[in-house]
Amino acid sequence: MVLFDIDGTLVRKAGPHHRMALVKAVQQVTGVETTTEGIPVQGMLDRDILSIMMRAARVSPKAAKAAMPEILEKAQAIYSRTCPDLSRKVCPGARMLLYRLSRKPNVVTGLVTGNLTRIGWKKMEMAGLKQYLKFGSFSEFGKTRAELIGLAIKQARREGWIDSHSTVTMIGDHPNDVLAAKANGVRSVAVTTGLSPAEELRLHSPDLLIDDLRQLPLDWLLQPKETI
Repeated sequence: MVLFDIDGTLVRKAGPHHRMALVKAVQQVTGVETTTEGIPVQGMLDRDILSIMMRAARVSPKAAKAAMPEILEKAQAIYSRTCPDLSRKVCPGARMLLYRLSRKPNVVTGLVTGNLTRIGWKKMEMAGLKQYLKFGSFSEFGKTRAELIGLAIKQARREGWIDSHSTVTMIGDHPNDVLAAKANGVRSVAVTTGLSPAEELRLHSPDLLIDDLRQLPLDWLLQPKETI
């Protein structure tokens, strides 16, 4: 099984629409003006970003928690209406890699992302990548990226797509992706198509560090971990 992050890994420079959906959702539900300015959103879960936004705007924790379910729904609805064409924002090599993996009958591909469910799938639809991905584990499913990977593995085993001997690889552009993979005992591939430089990614010792997905050998990806 091969799991992919979205932003900086499959698509990049997707525009301000995601951030604006979060801001507008908070405003529509709570009446409070917030911003994502100053928040290091890369590698974070949408739910955590929203919590920080409201905390900075002095929304009480109790009020923020009560409003969160409606905010999550509003943000997804707003983004679904405003997401632009992302077909030219696909990271180098991503489309071909997903296509080649889709041709392998014993390979399952999925998403593990900080995006909310409908936001993540909308990005994949507008990038022309959705048809290559079987399932996803999204922001509202868990509290950490490591938990999201664990949930993806559990779902894949429950569905019979993989078993305990299957090789699982997480591909992402942020140290959090590498750390989450390690926490679950799965392989990690770090790409520098996001904002994290190679030097920072290397500090976390991914199994493979590449400039972009064109450099990812399919044979490496498909072979068992113990043979590498």
